[in-house]
Amino acid sequence: MIKAVISGTGLYTPPAIIENDELVDAFNQYVELYNNEHAEEIARGELAALQPSSSAFIEKASGIKRRHVIDREGIVDPKRMAPFIPERSNEEPSVQCEMAVDACKEALEQAGKTAADVDAVIVACSNMQRAYPAISIEVQQALGIQGFAYDMNVACSSATFGLQAAVNAVENGAARAVLVVSPEICSGHLNFRDRDSHFIFGDACTAILVVREEDAKPGEGFEILGARLVTQFSNNIRNNFGFLNRADESGIGKPDKLFIQQGRKVFKEVSPLVAETIQKHLASLELAPDSLTRMWLHQANLNMNQLIARRVLGRDATVEEAPVILDEYANTSSAGSIIAFHKHKDDLKTGDLGVICSFGAGYSIGSVVVRHR
Repeated sequence: MIKAVISGTGLYTPPAIIENDELVDAFNQYVELYNNEHAEEIARGELAALQPSSSAFIEKASGIKRRHVIDREGIVDPKRMAPFIPERSNEEPSVQCEMAVDACKEALEQAGKTAADVDAVIVACSNMQRAYPAISIEVQQALGIQGFAYDMNVACSSATFGLQAAVNAVENGAARAVLVVSPEICSGHLNFRDRDSHFIFGDACTAILVVREEDAKPGEGFEILGARLVTQFSNNIRNNFGFLNRADESGIGKPDKLFIQQGRKVFKEVSPLVAETIQKHLASLELAPDSLTRMWLHQANLNMNQLIARRVLGRDATVEEAPVILDEYANTSSAGSIIAFHKHKDDLKTGDLGVICSFGAGYSIGSVVVRHR
C-alpha cells in the first residue's frame, strides 16, 4: 500500500509591507475626499457619509497588524485604492507563475528533490489571473517538470482540497510526487474602499511537495493520515467578477465584482461547522482531540480561530498549539494555513500529530491530519 508524505514546503513573501496605520491613513483620506465630493447629497440625506477606520478597530476585529502585498503604492494612494500590477506580454511569465516558482524551489530544496522527481503540479488558489492556459501548466514548464498539471479553485480551502488531490494521485499511483501551489494575490480582489473589509487580505504563495513514503528522507516529513472535505453552499462570501460581466454592462464596477462578505453570519455559521468537521475527522481515525500537538488553522480571523480551537480541544489553545501568522500576513486565503504549517512545523517530534484545516467561501472546509515521521 502506497502512503503519501509531505516532504517539503515553500513560501514566497512579497517584500512590500503595509502597516495598519498606513492603510488606515490612506482609507481615511479617501473617506474625506468622498464626503467632501458628495457633501450636498449627504446634507440632503440622499447619501450616507462614509465613516473612518482605525488601527484599533482592525486589530480588535481581526488580529491583523500588517500585510505583505505585490504592490504597495497603488493601495495607499487615496485616489486609487487598488494595487498597480502592470500587464505583461504573453511571452513573459505571469505574476502568479513567478510567485509559484519561488515557493516551489524552496519546497523542493527542503525535500532534497529536483523538478525531475515531480510528476504533477496543482495550482490551487482563490483567484487565477486568467482563465486559460492554466497557470499550473505555465508553472510546470517554468520548472521543467514532465507529467501533468491543472488549476483548481475552492476559495480559501483550495490548498487543502489540492492536498487531498495530490494524496490521491500519489496513493493511486498516478504520480510519484506532486507539487500543490497556492499563489494568492488577494489584494487584487479586495475592495480597499470598504471599511468592513479593507484590511482583511494580503498576498503570498505557498508550495507543498507530496511524495511516496519510500521516496521521503528517513524520519523527515509528515505522513498524511487522512483528509476530509466538506462543502455547503452559501452566499455570505462572494466575488462575482468573471468573463460574463461583459455580457451585461450594468454590472461593471459594482461592489460585488470584488470581495464581499457578511462577516457576522460567516463567523456564526462556519466556526461550529469547522470544529465539528475536525472532531469527526479525528474520531474517524480513532484519534482524540487531546492527542493533537498542533492545529494549523486558516488564518482569517484571530477570534474565529480561538473559538474553533476551544471547541475542538475543550479548552483554550496555547499559541504553540494553534500558531498565528495572520498578524504578519493578514488573510492570504488558501495560503494561510500552509504558511502556519511552513513556519511552525520544524519543532515537532516523531509521532507528533497535527491538523491542517482551511475554511471559507463556498462554504468549504478541508481538514488534513498529519503525523511527524
